Amino acid sequence: MVKIDSKIPEGPVAEKWTNYKAHQKLVNPANKRRLDIIVVGTGLAGASAAASLGEMGFRVLNFCIQDSPRRAHSIAAQGGINAAKNYQNDGDSVYRLFYDTVKGGDYRAREANVYRLAEVSNNIIDQCVAQGVPFAREYGGLLANRSFGGAQVSRTFYAKGQTGQQLLLGAYSALSRQVHEGTVKLYTRYEMQDIVIIDGRARGIIAKNLVTGKLERFAAHAVVIATGGYGNTYFLSTNAMACNCSAAMACYRKGALFANPAYVQIHPTCIPVHGDKQSKLTLMSESLRNDGRIWVPKKIEDAKALQEGKKKGSDIPEEDRDYYLERRYPAFGNLVPRDVASRAAKERCDHGFGVNNTGLAVFLDFSESIERLGIDVVRQRYGNLFDMYEEITDVNPGELANEINGVKYYNPMMIYPAIHYTMGGIWVDYELQTTVKGLFAIGECNFSDHGANRLGASALM
Repeated sequence: MVKIDSKIPEGPVAEKWTNYKAHQKLVNPANKRRLDIIVVGTGLAGASAAASLGEMGFRVLNFCIQDSPRRAHSIAAQGGINAAKNYQNDGDSVYRLFYDTVKGGDYRAREANVYRLAEVSNNIIDQCVAQGVPFAREYGGLLANRSFGGAQVSRTFYAKGQTGQQLLLGAYSALSRQVHEGTVKLYTRYEMQDIVIIDGRARGIIAKNLVTGKLERFAAHAVVIATGGYGNTYFLSTNAMACNCSAAMACYRKGALFANPAYVQIHPTCIPVHGDKQSKLTLMSESLRNDGRIWVPKKIEDAKALQEGKKKGSDIPEEDRDYYLERRYPAFGNLVPRDVASRAAKERCDHGFGVNNTGLAVFLDFSESIERLGIDVVRQRYGNLFDMYEEITDVNPGELANEINGVKYYNPMMIYPAIHYTMGGIWVDYELQTTVKGLFAIGECNFSDHGANRLGASALM
């Protein structure tokens, strides 16, 4: 029987990380140079871990399934990254970020891990800036923040609508430096197949060379899995692949337990189904809800006219629009947590108020924001997302479409919830070690930080 020991430090939750750092076992610099560590994955978690371990002096073998770490799926994290710096002076704090994340994860996260995430988040922003990540800035020079789902403060740092890509480039630059220094050896186009266990401890991996097709074995003193969240297979989900679980399942087969594997996130801002030839759905960034307002018609006859193509969204005047999230959840409005927004959209569509030909869509409208801020400001924040939506649907959300009684209406986006993410993962203790000694799981492939995923803009878990 596997014994589970979370190894959570003693003391109040706000002091656990400090106590752990003060009493953790250390490895002296000379001994670090004698230790090999395998890191599987080169996304935000894998690249930053490999670079950090290399900087510390360990000998790192870093495996990448793509032809370059820059192609990791972390580039899809468009919206931003959270940190409790309180630049907006709107009441944010480390505790509030901790509280929002635990609540957002439906209380399934380990509180000690989440508090550590909230504490470390501020330093991560500073590190990313030092790496050259071009975060948006206010006029006075401070880093800009915007709101995100499930929070009443503005704590999300962003680089237009391509934050994940810019963060990944920053991590890649740090990784490349260590590759050049010789502390990290990078293996591209390799897929991990199995974990090598010797005397009950992870001592290496077996990986397939995707160029030659040969299986190769690599030895190390510890193995770190950073392969992203595994995904249950669903028809028409937003996942990059039908199932990204080979590494996680290899760990499971060797004795690494799972936690909450059935905890699935539904994302509210996906482009609706538009035909019967699709293999997946396209996700629009959660950040759009920061300035976009979600609505359906108040009148069922307007909804039917929209479904039949007799009307467009811009034909519905303001007084006949039901901004149902603002009506139901005034404290959060359009920035309610993802599952709340998803259930509310489905409820409206189930009652016949859906707005496209299938009846399974609601509007995400930027008319008010464009009139208040100007199209240039809105495009500065979301321009590439507008371009992506237009490329897929042939509708430009920033284009003036109608004017009714002196009020200007722009083309709204259409969105609908879709299966997005499996929030469970490999069980880890406070040290991020799995139930297999010497096998660690970091980033989204472990279970510990639910809510950082569910609310979006996670603090690089």
